[in-house]
Amino acid sequence: MIRLFIGLELPLETTDLLADMSAGILGARWIAPENMHLTLRFIGDIDEARYEDVMEALDGVRAPVFEMTLERLGTFERGRIPHSLWVGVRREDTLFQLQAKIERAIVRAGFEPERRRFTPHVTIARLRDARPDQVGDFMRRHEPVRLAPIWVEHLVLFSSHLSKYGADYAVEESFALEGAGVASFAEEAMAEDD
Repeated sequence: MIRLFIGLELPLETTDLLADMSAGILGARWIAPENMHLTLRFIGDIDEARYEDVMEALDGVRAPVFEMTLERLGTFERGRIPHSLWVGVRREDTLFQLQAKIERAIVRAGFEPERRRFTPHVTIARLRDARPDQVGDFMRRHEPVRLAPIWVEHLVLFSSHLSKYGADYAVEESFALEGAGVASFAEEAMAEDD
């Protein structure tokens, strides 16, 4: 069995900046920079035959490259107690369209539909024993979040490996979006012209 989810990788510059913010809340379990990502669709534990179904489904997803910006802090709560701290994404229709295409492809491959509403975010901390007042102070200190836009050129199939220290994620496969490489090439060319 393998535990899978579909998401987006973040550039090193972005994860380093998020990691630099990661302090100041007692009891928070901060996410390691190499594990920061944006989840598009959780799949769960599957066997090898179903793995091939997921690969085939993702291979058929067509979507253009796009730009996204991380811009605000938020929390997920249980009973008004925050349990996750995250950085949200500025509304980008292309991101929501990509997520919808992935959802349709995964359902067509025979998986149950996702019941939760898609809220694009990057989790930066788990807050099991954190004090809500410290979480609020952290959010006030770091708002507004100002990070450079990110070019999204690939969607990624990740595996999740659980341990007593949390989860570690590994890239199983990367799927290029339409126009991948063109945006990076254009940015490099502009930088050389300066």
